[in-house]
Amino acid sequence: MRSLEILQTWIEEAQAIRQSIHQHPELGFEEQHTQQKVVELLQSYGVDSIDTSFAKTGVIATIAGNKPGKTIGLRADIDALPITEENTFKHKSTLVGKMHACGHDGHTTMLLMAAKYLATYRDFSGKVVLFFQPAEEGRGGAEAMVVKERVLERYPLDAIYAMHNWPTLAAGKFAIKSGSIMASSDRIFITVTGKSGHAAQPHNTQDPLLVATHIYQGIQGLVARTIDPTSPIVVAITQLHCGETTNAIADSAEMAGTLRTHNEAVRADIIQKLETLTLNMAAAFGMSATFKLGPISHPVTVNSVTETDIATHVAQSLVGKENVLNVSEQMTSEDFAFFLERVPGCYLFIGNSDREHHHDIGLHNSHYDFNDSILPLGASFFVETIHAYS
Repeated sequence: MRSLEILQTWIEEAQAIRQSIHQHPELGFEEQHTQQKVVELLQSYGVDSIDTSFAKTGVIATIAGNKPGKTIGLRADIDALPITEENTFKHKSTLVGKMHACGHDGHTTMLLMAAKYLATYRDFSGKVVLFFQPAEEGRGGAEAMVVKERVLERYPLDAIYAMHNWPTLAAGKFAIKSGSIMASSDRIFITVTGKSGHAAQPHNTQDPLLVATHIYQGIQGLVARTIDPTSPIVVAITQLHCGETTNAIADSAEMAGTLRTHNEAVRADIIQKLETLTLNMAAAFGMSATFKLGPISHPVTVNSVTETDIATHVAQSLVGKENVLNVSEQMTSEDFAFFLERVPGCYLFIGNSDREHHHDIGLHNSHYDFNDSILPLGASFFVETIHAYS
């Protein structure tokens, strides 16, 4: 396609942008440097408007086509992770404890290159709204932008699209499905309150660790015996903290973990059951407990049928039908779900893997790096999706 041919000629520019962003990683709602760079580049591309009033460090830009038509949104996440990078290449992170270990630097660059193409040629109908969204990595960026600040009221859309690189998928391929594609995500926090005392006199204490272990085992039973086994669900307790010494029973125990599912009804049901289990297990031992969810939760990411069909056709036109795969439901989560709850759209995966150049390392790994060779392909997908509405 023409857009891909042109974008291929811009690969050195795209690589320089991506690697510069990689060198300056910023955590959610702290992306001032990234925001400034995105704004400067968008201004140089000649977009119609730039708005930095949403989600602290977000950037929204608009580009009008050459004739009336629908308004389509394109979104990229811009934040990094609290990970110390262990790579040794020249563009590695310059900040200890912060790293683009999920490829958001690449996503941002692909959308920037798409913006440059669309603003330069304007060979499409309608209007494009570009969302450079902060704080995807568990800090509530999409929720802040969409739910709390109501960005879609100021920028109403007919459809919206986003993508994520996938290191287990070969470069030059896409993976996609309609319906639920990414799981919901809730953080679980449980506190059991007992009575401390000497470990040699357990009958004079109320051991919260005992209750915590019963709750832990009960959670496994809830999932295995009360949830339809054909319904994807994960309840993982990943933390248990109790006590500070070997000869004393503590007065409290704290547990934390994550809940993920692809069904909102199942999600609501298991949350209620977890709370009931927690409170009643503690009461059975004469103790008290609290069960709560963390402040940031993500709903299920659900692709609409029509928009998935459009995205599939675009991907097939770029790389061939044999290179566009039907992906299974993933238990990872994505806050793009907040957009898709309100606007029809599609979230898909673009292959990042290239073993020869060590681009098969998994996400959130301290040795991960985005594969710059796929930048033109990802940008072209965005461009051709806009063309599909012309």
